[in-house]
Amino acid sequence: MNAVKPIKSVDDLVKAGLAAPADRAALEAVAARYAIALTPVVTRLIDRADPDDPIARQFVPDAAELTVAPEERADPIGDHAHSPVEGIVHRYPDRVLLKAVHVCPVYCRFCFRREMVGPQGLGTLDAAAMQAAFDYISSHQEIWEVILTGGDPLVLSPRRLREIMEVLGEIAHVKIVRFHTRVPVVDPGKIDAALIAALKASGKTVYVALHANHVSELTSDARAACARLVDAGIAMVSQSVLLKGINDDPDVLAELMKAFVEIRVKPYYLHHPDLAPGTGHFRLTIEEGQRIVAALRGRISGLCQPTYILDIPGGHGKAVVSGSTVRAMGEGCYSVSDYRGGEHSYPPAD
Repeated sequence: MNAVKPIKSVDDLVKAGLAAPADRAALEAVAARYAIALTPVVTRLIDRADPDDPIARQFVPDAAELTVAPEERADPIGDHAHSPVEGIVHRYPDRVLLKAVHVCPVYCRFCFRREMVGPQGLGTLDAAAMQAAFDYISSHQEIWEVILTGGDPLVLSPRRLREIMEVLGEIAHVKIVRFHTRVPVVDPGKIDAALIAALKASGKTVYVALHANHVSELTSDARAACARLVDAGIAMVSQSVLLKGINDDPDVLAELMKAFVEIRVKPYYLHHPDLAPGTGHFRLTIEEGQRIVAALRGRISGLCQPTYILDIPGGHGKAVVSGSTVRAMGEGCYSVSDYRGGEHSYPPAD
């Protein structure tokens, strides 16, 4: 089926053959809480004959999202606790998140910011809030890296991206600007000369972190979009989430990581799913994740090995799941050390 418009509602899903009419009521209840969006590129990738299609599972809503476990939370990694001004998250000393926009071209059903993004989310920073965010970055000399996220920053126009980059370009202590995005995969045509020029406008070193979870997302168009970025001198790394029923298999994961390396995207982070509301059907146990990641060793080149990490609930930073920072305490509970040496329970005791 050749979609001509983005899918943004349950009605759109039914018309596209991606949801059954009998499921409409349950899915409308999901849509009332969490945003829906699929680009035409994503819609065309879905195999409607496969009930376990890995693309559909990532983007088509499911009634299981209405089941919220006690340990799940609206802000699972503590963005709000580390937000000194609107749009800034300052969790680590030398870097900040700049959340200029809270909309995305697609909405992942496992998103850890699902309570914040979308038409009913936090929206786009207005001029005053953006200036306050820039003032915060400028006044904190320890900030070496600015990471644009949200939302997906590459939904912004080249003009708006250029404005942001030119301001960052004037802040001498900022050396690195990183963008976290799905756009090269879900809307690869947007990665054009104007957007690339905007990303480079700061004169800083620019990285693009590409989010993809299954090799089928890396179409020829997506690979060409990545090539345009890399050929322009923009380094690329990957981030993926280890997801039940999508990539929780060493062979599937190995294929994805090898494909990243082939297109000059360095595997970076493999996330254990966060405790976002209604996402329990995507989460493996930590032991299952450790076994899968351990199986990659020796199976694929060291160039292809991602770092398997857990974002500690409450905003305490990342812990390497395969390392000594995550220790089993029995009955599905763990003690997790943060980068400062603090100890935390997972799932959180509260």
